[in-house]
Amino acid sequence: MNVAFIPVRGGSKSIPLKNIKEIMGRPLVYWTVKAASECEYIDKVYVATDSEEIKVIINSFETNEPGMFHKVEVIGRSKESASDTASTEFAMLEFAEKYDFENIILIQATSPMLTADDLEGGFQLFKSPDTDSVLSCVRQYRFLWEKKETGDVCPSNYDINCRPRRQSFPGYLMENGAFYITSKERLLKYKNRISGRIKAYEMNENTAYEIDEPSDWIIVESLMKGNKTEDGSKGIEIKMFLTDCDGCLTDGGMYYSEYGDELKKFNTKDGMGFSLLKERGIITGIVTGEKTNIVDKRAKKLQIDEVYQGVKNKLDIVKHLAEKNHVMLEEIAYVGDDINDIEVLEKVGFPCTVNNASADIKAKAKYVSKRNGGDGAVREIIDVIIGGSL
Repeated sequence: MNVAFIPVRGGSKSIPLKNIKEIMGRPLVYWTVKAASECEYIDKVYVATDSEEIKVIINSFETNEPGMFHKVEVIGRSKESASDTASTEFAMLEFAEKYDFENIILIQATSPMLTADDLEGGFQLFKSPDTDSVLSCVRQYRFLWEKKETGDVCPSNYDINCRPRRQSFPGYLMENGAFYITSKERLLKYKNRISGRIKAYEMNENTAYEIDEPSDWIIVESLMKGNKTEDGSKGIEIKMFLTDCDGCLTDGGMYYSEYGDELKKFNTKDGMGFSLLKERGIITGIVTGEKTNIVDKRAKKLQIDEVYQGVKNKLDIVKHLAEKNHVMLEEIAYVGDDINDIEVLEKVGFPCTVNNASADIKAKAKYVSKRNGGDGAVREIIDVIIGGSL
């Protein structure tokens, strides 16, 4: 059994009752409770608080949105665990002594940009071989310096004689405090939220901010507002563009020469679209169930970064590409037109399809092109992405 543990107390000094202070029209704690409730790997969500006022507000979530928060249970915590000097581990251990579970994910209410996709990604990493614990991080691209006893400074993560470009600089990982996953057994043994063989789940750069001070509140709320479109849906920063081939880059037709050679019809407008993506540093790829030399030749000509053919489970490949390139699923745009694309369309940030796809596929897409597959539909979708119309 996997449980989420969200400790919230009423005694915040920097921002009084910050856990129920409204941000984006909702109490701060609402956003992390919602993310935990929507995560398919979490069986129960425990919110531990010493405040009756906080308890009443959290219990109102299910009343206002029936069914959304049925996993949530608000529990008490001791005065000792809610003091200014008590560690979060103190509260976790207090909880672990009283409740049965196998694995625990500590979620900080001060990270309102956390999503269910982040939590699911964290659990998938936790289930991978040779993993005892997982923590959330963001990748930073700053040049760090250290000060010596002499007063001189020296770089600690790059060579000043070979300053890297951002595109080729691997950066470094910074803990963002959003979540930590470990087992009950390890928590009780090591008295720590993480231990043993630890892996990092990378979240969006914007989630580097935790709300501890009033200035943090202003920054995070501004970022959250920037992530909303006019219709209230979540905005997207696309870092990877993937597409199926047949029916998207081609018209889906089966053509043969008089010698029996298989032919495919591509559109030059789509090719220019890929060039525009590459100019903006967006990773490109083709993920298709078919396997032909024609696709390899087309991809090579367009200098497409990632090509996977003969794929049976497209979602597994997309997740692999996301991990390989340090990209979140919500930062991926995917174009698909048939039932073997549905799983991917349900998971990526910007699912798209073409005008001549079936109604079932269109229902999964956030954008449906006006053009048919093979008639410049992919270029149309790319223009939407690079034009900032998300």
